Amino acid sequence: MKSILFPAIFTLGLIGCASAPKDIAATYVSPNEYSGLTCEELSDEMKDLSTRVATLTGKLDEEANADNIQMGVGLVLFWPALLFLEGGDGPQAAEYALLKGKYEAAETKFNRNKCKNYVEEVTS
Repeated sequence: MKSILFPAIFTLGLIGCASAPKDIAATYVSPNEYSGLTCEELSDEMKDLSTRVATLTGKLDEEANADNIQMGVGLVLFWPALLFLEGGDGPQAAEYALLKGKYEAAETKFNRNKCKNYVEEVTS
């Protein structure tokens, strides 16, 4: 009985852990969502998305690290604590995946519109 109990609780604990941002895949967003935007507007949108992604990255990293610490303490000291891991990815991870997808779509549209020339003109 004990040989089955520990792996089952360990597995439950892992399911409840939050994912690190690097492990969260982007949600697909069509580049056509940005079809009416100019190069300047696309550049501004990408900056806004990048700022929000950076903010969420910090929050998700903190959650993942906290879950890893709880997992380590639970495994070493008190395994029933693993049943109470709050973790899970939740709405922040879903928002993170969507924002990554939007950024990729905006970047694709930016490149299709040959906005790289626009960036070089503005910076020189």
